[in-house]
Amino acid sequence: MLTIALIFVPLIAAVIVLGLPQLLARFFAFFAALVELLISLVVIFHFNKLQGVQFVFDTPWIQSMGINFSVGMDGISLLLVLLTTVLTPGILVTALRDSTKPSSYFSLILLMQSAMIGVFVAQDGFLFYLFWEIALIPIYFICLMWGGENRGRITLKFFIYTLTGSLLMLVAIVYLYYHTPAPHSFALQSLYEAGRSLSLPQQTMVFVGMFLAFAIKMPVFPVHTWQPDTYTTAPLQGTMLLSAIMLKMGIYGVIRWLIPMVPLAVKEWGMTAIIFSVIGIIYASAIALVQKDFKRLIAYSSIAHVGLISAGTLTLTSVGVQGAMIQMISHGVIVFGLFYIVEIISERTKTRELPKLGGIRNVAPLMASCFLVIMLGSVALPLTSGFVGEFLLINSLVQYKLWIGATAGLTIILGAVYMFKTFQKSMSGETNSTTAQVTDLSYHERLVLFPVVFLIVLIGIYPKPLLDISATAVNDLLSVFSHVSASAN
Repeated sequence: MLTIALIFVPLIAAVIVLGLPQLLARFFAFFAALVELLISLVVIFHFNKLQGVQFVFDTPWIQSMGINFSVGMDGISLLLVLLTTVLTPGILVTALRDSTKPSSYFSLILLMQSAMIGVFVAQDGFLFYLFWEIALIPIYFICLMWGGENRGRITLKFFIYTLTGSLLMLVAIVYLYYHTPAPHSFALQSLYEAGRSLSLPQQTMVFVGMFLAFAIKMPVFPVHTWQPDTYTTAPLQGTMLLSAIMLKMGIYGVIRWLIPMVPLAVKEWGMTAIIFSVIGIIYASAIALVQKDFKRLIAYSSIAHVGLISAGTLTLTSVGVQGAMIQMISHGVIVFGLFYIVEIISERTKTRELPKLGGIRNVAPLMASCFLVIMLGSVALPLTSGFVGEFLLINSLVQYKLWIGATAGLTIILGAVYMFKTFQKSMSGETNSTTAQVTDLSYHERLVLFPVVFLIVLIGIYPKPLLDISATAVNDLLSVFSHVSASAN
């Protein structure tokens, strides 16, 4: 029942929040997110690292179509559930003082949390698709109703991209459904078996449909063009939800659904997908180098980091997938902190233009210190969370193809260049008329940023607990892939 609670606590809270006065709604939403975090900690306490899927709830739902309400968690799911439940209270805290956001805003955030957790725990293809689509609804309205300039056009582009990907994925899932033994079933294991039974051309069709859906969500080059505008225009909480959590749905989809479902196609087309991912790393890093808008720079930085995660995952090695898991956690925490720093600076200076900033560390040393630690995590400094994931990912790519690993490794060099350049332009030097009156972090802002800094350092020093949680699930997944690939040969 713990898995059911993780889905329905924020969903029920979202409904309640709609009927509450604005001030009470904000604090009730935060309380519900804390309850959700507590439930996830209970799950971790009772989780057996040596077993597969646990906390299973499976009951018939639409029996005539072989659809069950089937949910459960293994180590891969649990890490992403934990990321969601840890960051959502922080996202809500950043909005607690904003008196302009109505109850519906907080309700949409909780609804999105419920849907994203549903994606991570679904053990049924139809249920997975349902939660995948539900997650799109709240973020669409958050961006459309509370976004910045040109939000209508930008949000429509985002919606068209993601909806197109979702429809391709639906076609692929239904195609697999009709290849399950009669009576047909959407059960995850049934879809696995159906996918593995297909010929290479058939698996390739499924691969294309599902990978495009996941690639758009991450996003990966060249289907990334919706991301910079959407991240820049969305309100702070919308940007955090998209970048810190929602994009992980795409990577999770590759790991949970694509790799074990159509292994022959993954093996055949994996290198092509890796090359596109690596191109995205260089492309996004190069654009980040010349960005003047602070928030947009972080958006392009995110594309580069996600490209590395995607490439490492598709090496189909334990090192690569484990690196992807730890890097998803690290990226979520780091990008959450970076976007909040940008918002704080923007609120105080009324600009995000880097040439107009400077000298902030002279008037706000605590803010500069927090930004420094988060930035060092972003550039993968040893003993930060970013180093652990990027080391494993680049290691897996070097083992896969040396030239690919070397090219992907440029993300560290280019990332260091544009992030240190950003720090110098915003924090170093003398203050000017724009930054002279900037105040340091408030108690409320410290409540958000101090845990972020703590997690970046803690995961960097001791990542073992997180790696242990996902190890069994990753090894089981790859052993199945190896067995099927060997049989095909």
